[in-house]
Amino acid sequence: MTDSARTRVPIVRPSLGDDEVDAATRVIRSGWVTQGPEVAAFESEFAAAVGAPHAVAVANCTVALQLALLAVGVKPGDDVVTVSHSFVATANAVVAAGARPVFADVRRQTLGMDPGALEAALTPRTKAILCVHQIGIPCDLEGILAIASRHGLPVIEDAACAIGSEVLWKGRWERIGRPHGLIACFSFHPRKIVTTGDGGMLTTADDALAARFRLLRQHAMTVPDTVRHQATSVVFEDYVEPAFNFRMTDLQAAIGRPQLARLSAIVAERRRLADRYRKAFDDHPLFAPPVEEPWARSNWQSYPVFLREGSGVSQVEAMQYLLDNGIACKRGISNAHQELAYADRSRWACGPESCPEHSCRCLAASEWLRDHTILLPLFHGMTDGEQERVIEACTDLAGVRGKTA
Repeated sequence: MTDSARTRVPIVRPSLGDDEVDAATRVIRSGWVTQGPEVAAFESEFAAAVGAPHAVAVANCTVALQLALLAVGVKPGDDVVTVSHSFVATANAVVAAGARPVFADVRRQTLGMDPGALEAALTPRTKAILCVHQIGIPCDLEGILAIASRHGLPVIEDAACAIGSEVLWKGRWERIGRPHGLIACFSFHPRKIVTTGDGGMLTTADDALAARFRLLRQHAMTVPDTVRHQATSVVFEDYVEPAFNFRMTDLQAAIGRPQLARLSAIVAERRRLADRYRKAFDDHPLFAPPVEEPWARSNWQSYPVFLREGSGVSQVEAMQYLLDNGIACKRGISNAHQELAYADRSRWACGPESCPEHSCRCLAASEWLRDHTILLPLFHGMTDGEQERVIEACTDLAGVRGKTA
């Protein structure tokens, strides 16, 4: 094993320090560790950070998506048009709401929903559109929202990876989560740029929806426990409908708050690292870098490179070489329709074509991206030396491949 392989450059390294330790200690000493004042403060600060009227914290992004779908009226027998090219939680949330996912293809450039494919995938039973800002790269919201408006459909943004990403909206840059659709949903998983260990957030401009989220996340309890705790007279709560325990804890929220305060600096650092990668891969013989649309600014939650046509190296070969040389990496984003969980074709639908049993002609871009994309290490706190090791390994791979071609 080479010296460089002994200390692996990780795909991600959560940036947690003394501020987070102090925040967790504060909560532990307070005696209130479940959903309470820290969650309320985190919600307020998150809403301000993305420019949203309301932010509602929940246990994770998957349940945020489920709540969003239920709140807009999705029910058993309905269809939700979404993408297969996403972490399986996107499709799972549709199924959890009782609906059928109908998969539209993506654009290679943005890894996000293709508006043309969206329109072709609409059915008479379509109740909502669930688009994804994949690995922090904004999808074509303007095109998607135009189609949704024509058909009178709500748009929910799966913004799990997109904290700090921006779109050029009516002449000015705005953060994902403002929101631009009806609802946006975020994740605080450790691979995200702000982490609470796990956790999620919904943002909306709709007062009634925000109130609905707050009710459903806490067993539809009419009197929150924080209110009951502070009451000076006896208070009894009612439970007005079957609901969920989807709460975030104060411990989680407290850890997220100092990171959220650093969000602009975090995104700026990740963009600097991404620009260095771009320059390194512009003329690389094996890997092509992503190119941002002029209306999008990614937070670079992950950094994808694409195997160039005719490169002569497979995805597995390239990944194994990097791993052998101490560079962690991941395959391109999975496709739900290619996973065993969705092997039963009766559970989902796709575009208007009649597709083979194990492949989808109408999801060709999704399938290409899964098999031709490699995610390289990128995280705030990454040293120039660590990034140089990644670039050198990719350069060495091209040299080795050139000798054997």
